[in-house]
Amino acid sequence: MELINVLEDEHLKTLNHSAAHMMAQAVKRLYPQAKFWVGPVIAEGFYYDMDLGDVSLNEDDLARIEKEMKKIAKDGKRIVRRKVTKDEAIEMFKDDLYKEDLIKDLEDGTITVYSQGEFTDLCRGPHVDSVKELKNFKLLKHSGAYWKGDANNKMLQRVYGIAFDTKEQLENHLAALEEAKKRDHKKLGREMGLFTVSEYAPGMPIFLPNGMILRNLLENYWYEVHTKDNYQFIKTPIIMSRELWETSGHWDHYRENMYTTKVDERDFAIKPMNCPGALLVYNTELHSYKDLPLRIAELGQVHRHEASGALNGLFRVRTFTQDDAHLFVTPDQIESEVKNVLSLIDEMYGVFGLPYSIELSTRPETGYIGSEEIWEQSEQALANACVHAGKEYEVNPGDGAFYGPKLDIHIKDSLGRDWQCGTIQLDMNLPERFGCTYVDRDGSKKTPLMLHRVVYGSIERFIGILIEHFGGHFPLWLAPQQFVIIPVHHEKHLAYANEVRDTLEKAGMRVKVDARNEKLGYRVREAQIKKIPYQIVVGQGESENATVTIRQNGKKDSVTMPLDEAVERFKNEVETKCLFEN
Repeated sequence: MELINVLEDEHLKTLNHSAAHMMAQAVKRLYPQAKFWVGPVIAEGFYYDMDLGDVSLNEDDLARIEKEMKKIAKDGKRIVRRKVTKDEAIEMFKDDLYKEDLIKDLEDGTITVYSQGEFTDLCRGPHVDSVKELKNFKLLKHSGAYWKGDANNKMLQRVYGIAFDTKEQLENHLAALEEAKKRDHKKLGREMGLFTVSEYAPGMPIFLPNGMILRNLLENYWYEVHTKDNYQFIKTPIIMSRELWETSGHWDHYRENMYTTKVDERDFAIKPMNCPGALLVYNTELHSYKDLPLRIAELGQVHRHEASGALNGLFRVRTFTQDDAHLFVTPDQIESEVKNVLSLIDEMYGVFGLPYSIELSTRPETGYIGSEEIWEQSEQALANACVHAGKEYEVNPGDGAFYGPKLDIHIKDSLGRDWQCGTIQLDMNLPERFGCTYVDRDGSKKTPLMLHRVVYGSIERFIGILIEHFGGHFPLWLAPQQFVIIPVHHEKHLAYANEVRDTLEKAGMRVKVDARNEKLGYRVREAQIKKIPYQIVVGQGESENATVTIRQNGKKDSVTMPLDEAVERFKNEVETKCLFEN
């Protein structure tokens, strides 16, 4: 069951753009006072921003709009494209200030409008031939949206929807949306006791005991993999002076997203990024070419100001921990180091069953530093690393940072959603700004290149992704509570239940006994709701034979086996980080 990304299919993009127009036509029929801003296609379908005057839409209104859209589709009018002059466009939309605002920035000779029946809209297109192709759609939700995204402007109403060619495609997608709702990390995070957010700290998640178990397991695994790959670990201050951020360039270019304060009459800022700290570490001693590559890693907490309306559980926050690493390399080491990082990413994403794709972003047209020759060599090194690692990649022309090309790593979760988590960014700027050098073979001082690199990205966001990817059904090694032992009779079989618990705890497992005076079926169902990976039921037969009856969460069948055999099975499952079938 996968959610469709409309932007990945040109035909679906056209279909959904046409559906946005059909929705606007229906809205205009129902609310003649309506004025329209923009109605773009997005990954989730389409939306249209509109000003309805004093009307505030509700769910019943969406149903009315859908009903009118069905009438329009059934009527089957052709969608007709027409070129108009700028003066004609202004005259056509003279009563809609939002369209007038769009028209003023358009060049004469490039303006087109599309008409279907009585409705005409300003648009570049393309569109399908007829509204009769738009029968399979659904309006999904509505919200407020400031005009042009500016909180100082009027709040418009935004209606979201999606359209497909067939009824079956639409129904499959709606079913996937329902599954996504069940997996919502905010809902599951609350039910499973993983995290909460307080009004006293908006955008700053509070991890609860179960959430800390999950987080610590992810961090310990991160340290384990990086230790094996010869990374050195550091911890840098969370607040540093204005002078540092001026040197890095953040003070001039990123200050509006930074939290600042004064200490002893000096300006300080809470760090929004970890890289300046890594550069300070590099400069604590002299380096030779023999020291490179130097791999410095930090689980560093950063703070960035986000608009309150953009905050979203663990996905969009104001403080998070990045699993940063900064690799100081010579030019001829770029390819081999990137290949090593891709191997590490293979291992770490593979543990969670997350396939990924790679995007190479190249030199922007203007504003870049360094020579074109250096850029070409660097881009080729990143491309070669992908090829030699056996990885395909797509090129994203001109989307590199001004200081170097990069590889963006996009993972795909169990619902087919795309998440950009990992990145490998070549930096030809900061090492020079911070005066970083190494002594080369000929005795001359050279400036190293630096690779910024993350795998989880934001640990908080990655946890949110994992919650939804697994639907809360974590593999055994990652589950905050791995077992619940349920004695059939809360008194008669409690002693053996405690014996099983002690045995599992000695094997390093996280386990609790549920000996409440409740029916067996009730306790089993509650353990399933809490998504505890295994329920172990013990009664008279298990007690007499030193066995356990095991039921894996989400499955109907159970199996009975000797306790010592079960413990070995569980230990192997944890050590190999085995994935459940979800």
